[in-house]
This record gives sequence, structure tokens and C-alpha cells, in this order.
Amino acid sequence: MSSRKQTPAVTVIQVKGKPNARNSLLEETSPGVWQAQLKSPPVDGKANKELIALVVEHFGRPKSAVSIKSGGSGRLKRVAIESG
Repeated sequence: MSSRKQTPAVTVIQVKGKPNARNSLLEETSPGVWQAQLKSPPVDGKANKELIALVVEHFGRPKSAVSIKSGGSGRLKRVAIESG
């Protein structure tokens, strides 16, 4: 018997970020497509950190299970969420 480590399932969502918003909010606009309103400005990665915190809170996953796969410097991002 071989003991292989199982790789976790990964869900990738598309997120459109709106920095400098009044409130922090993450909402699904269509299946797999989300809109994030972020209070933080897009400076020094502040908005990306806030986005990750919103995803962590919404999906109930640890911070280490959420990452921005592409679009780190743009408004349209692909965010990976590892499950169990």
C-alpha cells in the first residue's frame, strides 16, 4: 500500500475589486463571479490583504487556504480557495 498525500480540492472564483469603498463587502453577482467592495486603497497590497480577509470570513477557511492566483495588481482577480 502506498501512502499518498491527498491534494485538497481548489475552488477558483473571479473577483472584481472596488477599492476605496465606504464599506467592506463580498457578494456573488453570478455563479463563480464575485464583487468585492474594499475600504482599503490599492496601495502596498492593502486592498489585496482586505480581499483575502473577506474571502476567509465569507467561506470560513483559514487564511493559508486562500490566495490570489492572478490579477494581483488589477481590479479583476482570480482567487483560489482550498477546501478541507
